[in-house]
Amino acid sequence: MEKPWKLIMIVAIFVTLLTATYAIESPLFSVIHSESEFEIRVYRDSTWMSAPVNHLSFHQATKLGFHRLFQYIQGANLNFSRIPMTKPVLTSIVPGAGPLHSSAYFVRFYLPEKFQATPPLPLPELNLKPVSWPSHCVAVRKFPGHARDGNVVTEAEKLATSLGKSPWANSTSADRKYAYSIAQYDSPFRIFGRVNEVWVNVDGSEEDNCMSSSGKATY
Repeated sequence: MEKPWKLIMIVAIFVTLLTATYAIESPLFSVIHSESEFEIRVYRDSTWMSAPVNHLSFHQATKLGFHRLFQYIQGANLNFSRIPMTKPVLTSIVPGAGPLHSSAYFVRFYLPEKFQATPPLPLPELNLKPVSWPSHCVAVRKFPGHARDGNVVTEAEKLATSLGKSPWANSTSADRKYAYSIAQYDSPFRIFGRVNEVWVNVDGSEEDNCMSSSGKATY
């Protein structure tokens, strides 16, 4: 396990990167539907670097996974490439019997456009893997404050409740490999104006407004 001062150093650099004046890249999307409790987005094809983490705590898993991803973007890859910071940092929860309804996590880093087609290969000891996502539909709920063990499940349940009352009630993706993901856009030390999101995949495509045939019949 990493020494506390090392993790503090990583977090401090994370703060610097996220508050820098240059534009920080994010995955591209279009909004299909928007209301007070959630919105439906279509994300374009994208490639992420993924860090698997086995831990009971969402917060600790995110910190540990990002630590490995940070080493990767600082040059711990076979090309010795330094990769600019992007946002959000995305933590996907694998369904299970743990205290947060999880068994494991995947912490993901969105690769900048320059590296989307050919990501630098990470050093083997980091246990990272590039993941390519095709264009897909996502239901998104925003929430403020810090994303912690005590609130991520509550926010995911609120999104599920909102979807259950919407035309997307039966359109939750059949791919249950990941129950939901938490997107974090701000440094850990930012206090006001923080933005986090819960993401849940839904069926359909941009052409059919992200609704499967079963979802279209549910109003």
